[in-house]
Amino acid sequence: MSHPPSPSWEPSEVQVASPQAQHTDQDSPWKEIIEQYFPEFLQFFFPNVHAAIDWHQPHAFLDKELQKIVPAAERSKRFADKLVKVWLHDGSETWILIHIEVQGRKDPHFLERMYVYNYRISDRYNRPVLSLAILGNTNPQWRPQVHRQEILNCRLEFHFPIVKPLDYRDRTDELEASPNPFVIVVLAHLQSLTSKRDLQQRKTGKIHLIRRLYEKGYPRQDVINLFRFIDWILQLPQALAAEVWEIITAYEQEGNMPYITSIERLGIEKGRQEGRQEEGRSLILRLLTRRIGNLPPALAAQVQTLSLPQLEALAEALLDFTELADLMN
Repeated sequence: MSHPPSPSWEPSEVQVASPQAQHTDQDSPWKEIIEQYFPEFLQFFFPNVHAAIDWHQPHAFLDKELQKIVPAAERSKRFADKLVKVWLHDGSETWILIHIEVQGRKDPHFLERMYVYNYRISDRYNRPVLSLAILGNTNPQWRPQVHRQEILNCRLEFHFPIVKPLDYRDRTDELEASPNPFVIVVLAHLQSLTSKRDLQQRKTGKIHLIRRLYEKGYPRQDVINLFRFIDWILQLPQALAAEVWEIITAYEQEGNMPYITSIERLGIEKGRQEGRQEEGRSLILRLLTRRIGNLPPALAAQVQTLSLPQLEALAEALLDFTELADLMN
């Protein structure tokens, strides 16, 4: 089971991010890993949907189409929605909208947004749309899956399937026995929920998951892909991250399995730096919009060209901004 490599992400050697940054960081790896392991994702979380799809026909991700139906102001807030075209066994074409709400709080607008996105896609492209949601937060009671609206005798109800990785926290034995590589994703996510305040636990869990990649006999590319997800979602301070690298390097040498080589590690870190820069731009644009209103297109384009150090300097400076002239200066 070999899959193409995905874009790399921010190094684990950084300090644990703020809650707002963690939300973005958690969304991004979920988005990438679903694109890499889409059949396995559906087989694990939505087996009835997986069974209905004709996997002999190629599926395609429609990110550009999704961007067209989402206003610019909303695109800056949503990082992990995915739109996928698939073919069913009856020969019909269906579009699947996957919404990922990872580490999010209870959102009063979630149900309405699910309905609006579904309707916009269906209306614009005249395609049936199946909406699915992943709720990765820590609140077991928050399970929104029905949008209702009614006026006089006119009533609308929109139902959609949801999954909560949190439901698998007491099923670790079952997960450990599964050959589906998406199990690693779920285990890593659960570890991220339980170890937020215990970095030693996070380190131990991270090492366990990485060793599991080798012990399960996954192909080399799968080991690299899943390693990237684990390394991102279980970020550690620099000292602990270095200890993890040392242990995994020794384990690879002992088993003669040099999967994560030094060159690949440098590539991972470089790609993550680029990903961090892109997310920084998006965050700065949102903060600027809230601070001084909608930006002229030329200024917004200029922000997009800033380097990471420049973005960090701008993030500090905007605390003193009160009007558009401050940004222009």
